[in-house]
Amino acid sequence: MTEQLPLPDVNDTPVEEFPQSDTLPGLNARSSLRAALGAFEVYMREQDFAENTVSAFLSDLNILAQFVGAGAAVGDISTRDLNRFSDWLVNGRGVPCNPKSLARRVTALKVFFGWLAETGVLSKDPAAPVVHKPVLMPLPDILSEAEVEQVLGVTQALRHGEKPDARPHLLVTLLLHTGVKKGECMNIVMNHLDFSDPAHPVLWIRYANPRRRHKERKLRLPVWWPAVLAEYRAQYQPQEALFPCTARNLEYVLRAVAEEAGLSGGLSFTRLRWTCAVRDYRAGMEGDRLRQKLGVSKITWREVGSKIAKLASPAQ
Repeated sequence: MTEQLPLPDVNDTPVEEFPQSDTLPGLNARSSLRAALGAFEVYMREQDFAENTVSAFLSDLNILAQFVGAGAAVGDISTRDLNRFSDWLVNGRGVPCNPKSLARRVTALKVFFGWLAETGVLSKDPAAPVVHKPVLMPLPDILSEAEVEQVLGVTQALRHGEKPDARPHLLVTLLLHTGVKKGECMNIVMNHLDFSDPAHPVLWIRYANPRRRHKERKLRLPVWWPAVLAEYRAQYQPQEALFPCTARNLEYVLRAVAEEAGLSGGLSFTRLRWTCAVRDYRAGMEGDRLRQKLGVSKITWREVGSKIAKLASPAQ
């Protein structure tokens, strides 16, 4: 059986929920919807929202601006206005709005007004009571415990084979125990690893961009992981970056492991991240600690946490 880590250490400073951008301090309840949307775009980009999500949310919220007026004060927009807007999208706009588009537009409302409320621009969230009927989307793929064992069996065999290669085991166990994103993995440099306490080796997730420092966090590594790293360093001689190659190269490594392990769903950074999250959830990790470990905001956690809980249920 693979070792399941105890609850990891995360940075003692909680993930800052809504980092103050240069424009946010000037916003208040009397600010126009137009001004708030400009600040919201800055926030989404600072938070690394996917480009498609940024474009879709801005498009959806610009339709709201057409409905209530771009100059309307955000504090004057009520729940009644938002419910009327939702009804107008379906019955009054004259442009087809299928259930999937409506669900996304309601999500855009909830994310936008939730952001305004949680940053103190609004005293309450007018979108919170708006009925949201999400379209059922397939849950992410995760590895079963049996599949985890298959994968680790392959990486251990490569590690101790005729031509030892520790990289697959190093990479898979790093992702399986920390749940870091692909970009975060590629940005790890040697001084982000702290082995000063042999009983508690840790990885620091760092960001060069000051606007993203709120995502920095400390993650515990398995106590045996430094030994695997030592083998890898002897074989590959990395100087600064932990993985001095392209992300595509590591994706090939994961693909080869999946083929050797006979995984029908393949192996990816994303699949290992979700697997890590579900294993931690099943092990009893408290929700906010898991959210901080994954480095996601409270707004993102609303969806992510729900998916993790569903994936962790016995029915899955």
